[in-house]
Amino acid sequence: MGLAMAEQLLQPGHTLLCISRGIAESLQIRADAAGATLSQWSADLTEGAAASARLEEWLKAQDPSDFASASLINNAGVIPTIVPLREADATDLARALRVGLEAPIQLTASFLRATHRWQAPRKVLNISSGMGRRAMASQAGYCAAKAGMDHFTRCLALDEAQEAHGAKVCSLAPGVIDTDMQQQLRGADAASFPDRGNFERLKNGGQLSSPQEAARRVLAWLQRPDFGVEPVADVRNA
Repeated sequence: MGLAMAEQLLQPGHTLLCISRGIAESLQIRADAAGATLSQWSADLTEGAAASARLEEWLKAQDPSDFASASLINNAGVIPTIVPLREADATDLARALRVGLEAPIQLTASFLRATHRWQAPRKVLNISSGMGRRAMASQAGYCAAKAGMDHFTRCLALDEAQEAHGAKVCSLAPGVIDTDMQQQLRGADAASFPDRGNFERLKNGGQLSSPQEAARRVLAWLQRPDFGVEPVADVRNA
């Protein structure tokens, strides 16, 4: 979905910075055709402090008057090995929590610090999950990261409400999307993952959104005039 959001954000006059594991050459071709400005950084978000420091430096080098608005979208997430917690690998769990929670908090702090004096409206959109709101066996790491994202967003909303020009923030569940992550859940050992059948039924019943449709709905939520009124929301409640 991250790539689909980037593709849809490449519009004339937009400046887009993408931080991901790899560089998508197709995005630069689209950016050139659309008249958009694109930068792509390859980063390991288990090292979120380094990525957030680079983001802050980049933002401080920008001219705030060049921007009508500024938004940060935190979309990264990792599902650790699908096993009960007693069988989980410590390094695997740490990676999931660093990518799914620690890095978004660090990136958000840098974004808000660097743009604190900007007059342009600012937004932070954290991509959450229904799995952060519903406990699931063999998913302690991922569920905890997404639940933490929801609650850190609630805290952030309280922080920003104290500011005259505070950022609007929302942790948004995007619905169930037909991604590699869904394939990973459907392919899990049923003995270790009791919910596997539910994910199989969603796929077989045609209830999964495409990444492109999910991206469209998420970006539409970002543009809502009431964005941030609910710091924790679900795109299916639009």
